[in-house]
Amino acid sequence: MTNVYAVILAAGQGTRMKSKLYKVLHPVCGKPMVEHVVDHIQTLDVERIVTIVGYGAEKVKEQLGEKSEYVLQAEQLGTAHAVQQVEPILGDLEGTTIVICGDTPLIRPETMKALFEHHESNHAKATILTAIAEDPTGYGRILRSTDQQVAQIVEQKDATPEQRQVKEINTGTYCFDNKALFAALKLVKNDNAQGEYYLPDVIEILQKQGEVVAAYVTENFAETLGVNDRFALSQAEETMRARINEQHMRNGVTIINPINTYISVDAQIGRDTVIQPGVIIEGASSIGEDCIIGPNSHIQNSRIGNRTTVHSSVVRESVIGEDTAVGPFAHIRPDSDLGDRVKIGNFVEVKKTKIDNGSKVSHLSYLGDAEVGTEVNIGCGTITVNYDGKNKFKTVIEDNAFVGCNSNLVAPVTVGKGSYVAAGSTITKDIPADALAIARSRQENKDNYVTKLKLK
Repeated sequence: MTNVYAVILAAGQGTRMKSKLYKVLHPVCGKPMVEHVVDHIQTLDVERIVTIVGYGAEKVKEQLGEKSEYVLQAEQLGTAHAVQQVEPILGDLEGTTIVICGDTPLIRPETMKALFEHHESNHAKATILTAIAEDPTGYGRILRSTDQQVAQIVEQKDATPEQRQVKEINTGTYCFDNKALFAALKLVKNDNAQGEYYLPDVIEILQKQGEVVAAYVTENFAETLGVNDRFALSQAEETMRARINEQHMRNGVTIINPINTYISVDAQIGRDTVIQPGVIIEGASSIGEDCIIGPNSHIQNSRIGNRTTVHSSVVRESVIGEDTAVGPFAHIRPDSDLGDRVKIGNFVEVKKTKIDNGSKVSHLSYLGDAEVGTEVNIGCGTITVNYDGKNKFKTVIEDNAFVGCNSNLVAPVTVGKGSYVAAGSTITKDIPADALAIARSRQENKDNYVTKLKLK
């Protein structure tokens, strides 16, 4: 097997996106387009990946990190000029180079592998990934010779009316013999409508040199979509979302309404879990088996154990154990850790709090910067008063404690094991184990108050 290298074209500004965000960093199903491309390439046996950056270079590097090497295309003089910038890194190496655009997140690793294998089996110097488009407007056309070999690629702007009728299009993805690529790049000229150095001209140069130029026609035109504006971005999102949802369903997940379910490409979901309409699952979230994720729930970068229900709630950057119930209308904020058999009821907010096994916070409560033991009952309307306007403080509620309704626990404070907090109390001091704390004003009744008030 020859050595394989990858070059990712990601230097263009993407003005048609009309955005402050660099084009290839626009997300599709929760991940930037260029990162989809890099991650797909990484599944192949590739020696080196080089990303060509221009506008927004530092942000691209920050996103991809050590997944790639980088070169800068300071001037935007065309795709051939962009690839030339890689010559100091790859120019002298033997092998095959895959060139792919950073705005094509839908091209699957299987398609890349098939392109490479077609290139190798035909002993070609260049192989083009092509597709048949019902409407080829805007794409470079594949012109074939009488023996059906690739003769030339003509860009839309330079094509004649007859050439524009051709439906086989260049997807912008290629395999090249590495040394032949960089030798041909030196011969590319910019005598075209845009005054740019086009990478497809390498194909014509190699063909005229008598080299073998092949084309691999992908059966799925949709996966070759290049994202240049917001409409194409929505198309890419729709296509990838359908692909992701189908994979989960085939793996044993029930998705009630796939059209209205949004799952990140990095999410993992166990079999026999049910995903109801309107659910959004983002980032590297992990959901166990036999779970129910109720309608309009939003889960972000969180881990949820088996047989847990999340009903119409938000869970962000947190861990939830097994056999736990969350919601409806609960908000689990970052750095929370809910154990097994925990109940978080309606209109409960939890932030940076650990709640151990079997504890209940059934409704209308806020727990922030807290540690709750096992089998604790938190009554309705309980608040951990964790912020004094400058600093955050911790509340500890030990095992088997019972906190009555409408209690304020003013941190830092500890509620001891097995202790009780009377309803309506404001607790400012630690409570010993097995004690009852009452911290509320004594009731006083004013006899005949209403009658006297009416006489006035």
